Amino acid sequence: MTRRVLPYRSPSEDVVTVEAWLLETEDGEIAMPEALPDWDYQMDLRLSRIVRVDLDRARSQSGLPTDAALTLAAVWTATGSSLSGPAQHVRLIGGGTSTVKLEIGLRGADLGGVLLLDTALLLAARRADARPSSPRRAGSILWSDRESLRLQGDAPQFPMAVIDFARTSFPEHAAWHLQISGGLESATMGSLLLLVNERNTVTATAFENAGRPRPVDRIVLSAVYADAARIMVEHALGNEDFDEDAHFPDGSLGATLLSLCEQLFPGQSITDIRLRQRRSPALFASDLQAAVKMFEVS
Repeated sequence: MTRRVLPYRSPSEDVVTVEAWLLETEDGEIAMPEALPDWDYQMDLRLSRIVRVDLDRARSQSGLPTDAALTLAAVWTATGSSLSGPAQHVRLIGGGTSTVKLEIGLRGADLGGVLLLDTALLLAARRADARPSSPRRAGSILWSDRESLRLQGDAPQFPMAVIDFARTSFPEHAAWHLQISGGLESATMGSLLLLVNERNTVTATAFENAGRPRPVDRIVLSAVYADAARIMVEHALGNEDFDEDAHFPDGSLGATLLSLCEQLFPGQSITDIRLRQRRSPALFASDLQAAVKMFEVS
């Protein structure tokens, strides 16, 4: 980890000792891996870690008085949803070594992409009596640490809901429907919604088991992913404002669609992809099927 250069005194790295983040699973806690290959938006996450802070050294090396209150904080950020938030704040007072167990519970619907977990030791309150070289503002960072978890899986990576299609305008016997709304500048998380028909038990069960899919579930999820990718690509190509020279905000629908096209058709321009799709729709459908590696499940 690269040490941050701060405009005030800060303690050495070893005043804080951290244990690895632990991920809660059905089989118990495990060390947080680099990636979750079977993650999907229905999978909530629970993580924890033990942090020990040498309060006396943290204060003295920062030029703070012995009664300065500190805070240990954990913050999460999901790159796929562009959402973030505080997970836990623990106020630290007194001296000696303080041992804290940080615990985080996150809804799968709020996540996506890479989950970033930041742990930081902060000055809890403003110190009007601080020395010029010492931290004085509330929230001043004395120490920080970042770990990441890549979230990836067989299920399409956007929000979903299981509903009864008989109560909607969708065909009663359809298995799923990908809903796309908003413009290319709209946030992806608010523009895409996968609806699964609860009456189609094969598909609904596949998504229920997405965390630990059976072979049949992987086949169903592969089919859904292929169909969702086709719908998204066709939606993108049907919009004349969609091209490789356009600049879409991070986390926007346009940026997501552009990334998808680059992933499925590497080295090809949007213009070439659009021409191929319009000249030979049937062949283009086969191109897409090959690109998403339909039914190539482990």
